[in-house]
Amino acid sequence: MKLLPGFAAAAVLAASPAFAHHGWSGQEEKLTTMTGTVVQSVSLAGPHGAMKIKVGNQVWDITLAPPARTSRAGLTEGRIPVGATVTVRGNRTTEPGHHEMKTIFVKHGSDEYHVYPDRE
Repeated sequence: MKLLPGFAAAAVLAASPAFAHHGWSGQEEKLTTMTGTVVQSVSLAGPHGAMKIKVGNQVWDITLAPPARTSRAGLTEGRIPVGATVTVRGNRTTEPGHHEMKTIFVKHGSDEYHVYPDRE
């Protein structure tokens, strides 16, 4: 029964939030476009890229594609500085009181990053 510890470890890792996959089921069906100011630049740590933007008086968590896919779209860490104006397009969360969007597209100046082009 040497395999049992390996299976147990795999089960723990699979249940860990760091390994969780964020599907689209918790997002609105309609696409929304917002323009705001970057307050936390792109991070490619974790299962998905992320950034934060301020729209009006609200800070929004912007969830991007997984790091490799986000990078392939040209959106890498340091590419968009804090304070920059960006436009994002995606699906907002359905969870009341949360300001989060799973984003398919980011525009900064004339640069466009299509992290989920198949969903546009």
